[in-house]
Amino acid sequence: MCSLTQNYLPLIDFTKKNLDPSSSFWPSTRQAVVRALEDYGCFIALYDEVTLELNEAIFRASEELFDLPTEIKVLNTSNTPSHGYVGQEPIIPLYEGLGIENATTLDGVQKFTNLLWPNGNRSFSETAFSYSKIVAELDQIVMRMVSEAYGIEKNYESLLGSMSYLLRLIKYRRPHENERNLGIVPHTDKSFMSILQQDQVKGLEIKTKDGEWMVIDPSPFSFIVMAGDVCMAWTNGRIEPPHHRVIMTENAERYSLGLFTFIRDLIVHVPEELVDDEHPLQFKPFDHYKYIDYYYTDEGKRSKCPIRDYCGV
Repeated sequence: MCSLTQNYLPLIDFTKKNLDPSSSFWPSTRQAVVRALEDYGCFIALYDEVTLELNEAIFRASEELFDLPTEIKVLNTSNTPSHGYVGQEPIIPLYEGLGIENATTLDGVQKFTNLLWPNGNRSFSETAFSYSKIVAELDQIVMRMVSEAYGIEKNYESLLGSMSYLLRLIKYRRPHENERNLGIVPHTDKSFMSILQQDQVKGLEIKTKDGEWMVIDPSPFSFIVMAGDVCMAWTNGRIEPPHHRVIMTENAERYSLGLFTFIRDLIVHVPEELVDDEHPLQFKPFDHYKYIDYYYTDEGKRSKCPIRDYCGV
C-alpha cells in the first residue's frame, strides 16, 4: 500500500544569477535539472520573476473567476478535451477548472476574458497574460537546459515555434461531511511539460518511483516543474512523468494554477541523437493533439501507460 513520505523534491534555484547561459552557475544548474527530471520527473523551481504582487494578483483573479455563475463558466469550451471548463464531475466533485488556450498571446487571453466578461475585464487580462508569459519563460529555460545536456538543441528549437500554452485556473472546494477528500485522481499529465503553483493550502501529492506519495508544501516563489507524457516520448524514455494527485486535508478552499505546454501542428519524434544500442527507439512519431484525443477514448482511459499504447514501438 502506498504511504506518505517526508522526503522532499529537489529544490533548484532559478533566480537571476542562474538564468544567464554565460554564467558559471548555468552548467551546475543544468546538471541539477536533468538529474531531478530523470530521478523524479519533476522538481521545485525557486523563481522570483513572478513578483509577489503578480503572484497575489493572479490568485485574486482566480477567485474572481470562480465567483462567476456556473452558467457563465461553462461558456469556456474547447475542441480539445479538458482544455475548457471542467466541473461537477461525479468522480472528482471537489474539482473545478477553466482553461485559457494560447495564454501567452494577448489574443488568446482577451478571447477568454471577453467570453466570460462581455463588458471586458482589463485587470484579469493583464494579470493572466503577464503571469503566463513569465512562467512560460521558466519552461523554456528548463527545456533549453535539457536539450543542451542531451545534445539535441536543434530539435528543441524546431519545437519552440509550435509550442502552445494552456493556463488552467483550478479550485477545489472543501469536502462535505462524509464526502471523500480526493481532489483529483492520480494521473500523469498529457502535456509536454507542466508548471504548477499552489496557493497556501496544500494538497498536491507526487508519487515517487518507489511507490510512496510525497506531500508538496506550498511556499512563495516556488513552482513545481513537471514532465508530461510527451516529454517522455521525446526523450526516448529518459524522463518519465510522475503520477500526482490532490488530497484535500485542510478545511479550506484550495486554488492552484497550471501552465501546460503542448506541441501543435508538428509531428513529435525522438531525436536521432537519443537512439543508440543502449537506448533503442521506444516511440514512433506522433501528433500531440491526436494523442490527447486518444487518451479520452475508452481504450485510452483503460491504459496504464497511454503514451506507450498510443505510439510505443
